Amino acid sequence: MPGIIRFAPSPTGFLHEGHLLSALYVYAAAKKWDLKIHLRIEDHDQGRARKEYIEGIREDLAWFGFKYDSESIQSSHFDFFQKVLDKLTANGLVYPCTCSRKQLQSENPVSETGEVIYQGKCYNEFRIRNSDFGVKNSKVRTPNSELPHSLRVVIPDKVINWHDERLGDFAENPKKQCGDFPIRDREGFWTYQFAVCIDDLTEGITHIVRGEDIRNSTARQIALSQLIADTCQGDQALAIPPYMRALYLHHPLIVDSGGKKLSKREHAYSLRQDKDRGKTPQELLGQILYKAGFLSNNTPTTLEQAIATVAERL
Repeated sequence: MPGIIRFAPSPTGFLHEGHLLSALYVYAAAKKWDLKIHLRIEDHDQGRARKEYIEGIREDLAWFGFKYDSESIQSSHFDFFQKVLDKLTANGLVYPCTCSRKQLQSENPVSETGEVIYQGKCYNEFRIRNSDFGVKNSKVRTPNSELPHSLRVVIPDKVINWHDERLGDFAENPKKQCGDFPIRDREGFWTYQFAVCIDDLTEGITHIVRGEDIRNSTARQIALSQLIADTCQGDQALAIPPYMRALYLHHPLIVDSGGKKLSKREHAYSLRQDKDRGKTPQELLGQILYKAGFLSNNTPTTLEQAIATVAERL
């Protein structure tokens, strides 16, 4: 049975050069390892996702000539996400966190990269409150709270050893790296971490190729995926398969003149703006390969040539 790789843009804006480079890496990996390609529209952020951007993703991919074997839209899985949440909750693995962003910054240590390392304040308080009801320390009650709150998952305190096909070996402990992290935010939206782990499990993703800006999410996603799969084993209604770790490859990014990665939040120039100005797919592919260091000259390139060029470097 062939493996599966996914290209998973979020519909919070139109595709830009960063997406195009990521797509080339995904399709190059599929070529190298003979994988099926799955398009996943990651619209877990319902506050920013827009239908026009979903249609734009499909249109832009078709314009370049990218084809894929299957497609899913994350929001169609939200009911299933709730069932997984209920299962984790029943096993004492989820608790409400009422800490504001200001509290999180002021009451917890911060890593060298500026990430808060959550120390479990709300988990400790929640266990104390539940002790009044005779709940064992290994369990907590259903995480209800009248105050605005996120829901955090209890992750194990252990080192995760994992390998990146480009960057080598890593040994990371998510408990020390970031602490228990949210799986649903204060607005009630599913977080990226939770949504992507469930979808990768249920969609049978075997290879994950993505930008190195989210490399530090890998150990926590491995830990969460393992936790979800182990907790849900035996539940025929969920039918989540046993956890099988994917092959990982994190690729370098294209940055702007200030050294920052391209993003929709920073109003990155969209590919369709280039299209509207008369650029061809071949010109844009050559331009992205040149910027990424694959070509010594900005030369128009076909999609097949572009994919083959990237595949040679994997």
